[in-house]
Amino acid sequence: MLQQYKHILVPVDGSYEAELAFKKAVAVAKRNDADLHLVHVVDTRAFQNISSFDTSMVEQVTETAKKTLDKYISDAKAEGLEKVDYAIEYGAPKTIIARDVPRDNDTDLIMIGATGLNAVERLLIGSVTEYVTRTAICDVIVVRTDLNNKPAKTTIANQE
Repeated sequence: MLQQYKHILVPVDGSYEAELAFKKAVAVAKRNDADLHLVHVVDTRAFQNISSFDTSMVEQVTETAKKTLDKYISDAKAEGLEKVDYAIEYGAPKTIIARDVPRDNDTDLIMIGATGLNAVERLLIGSVTEYVTRTAICDVIVVRTDLNNKPAKTTIANQE
């Protein structure tokens, strides 16, 4: 029996890899007549060390995320995908992406970029992608290539 995904989750963080995952997820959603749910997680731990923390910082990050997500929604609809929405969550990205959002949205597939953080951040807090692939409550596809199945790093080098 052919696996058909109905509820696809794509975490987006503004990185090139997340954009690749989004583009591939749009194609998969169209082929499966699935709905596409985008999520951006504002890592509130990043604000804990700021002594003069105020809500305007979170509001600014949220506003930037909304603009990015609105563009993704627009792009998905331009590709013919109608069932697409997004959420902005606050907290620890790993558990929100691997467990909370999939549980709340009946997600059966997560499509996530191979990386999103720089190497130093991965060493300090660990890879969100690695955690999601290990602990997610549904299938996970790690996107490493562009729409032509060329390695992302090659694509980046060619864009420069």
